[in-house]
Amino acid sequence: MNKKNPSLLSRRQFAHRAAVLSASAAIVPGEVLLPGSPSQDAANGPQLSAEGQREADSRYQQILNLYGDRLDDAQKSHIRQMCMDLQPTLEKIRKYKLENGDSPALFLKPLLEREKKPQPSAGAARKP
Repeated sequence: MNKKNPSLLSRRQFAHRAAVLSASAAIVPGEVLLPGSPSQDAANGPQLSAEGQREADSRYQQILNLYGDRLDDAQKSHIRQMCMDLQPTLEKIRKYKLENGDSPALFLKPLLEREKKPQPSAGAARKP
């Protein structure tokens, strides 16, 4: 029982490794973490159906209509890529069959704040 498991880290070792990792993450260039440029991503993007392509384009145009004057070219290309990447996920969700009587997979249980009753004082608890 006195024998320690050598595979476990002490708190000090864990904190040291976490600090070194976070410091090295700040030094690593962005190309290493996010390889590829937006132009390469557009060529390697998902293959969309004609309807999916139209929907992604209309979503992109709606964003440009709302915020186009605030965005530069790099941001616009990034938003276009995000619209294209989002479309396959939306199509998968839409394929899932649901009926009106199906119960939700997750029930919302809100936390209610209740009034706390005041605790009796120590002197009142000792009275016989």
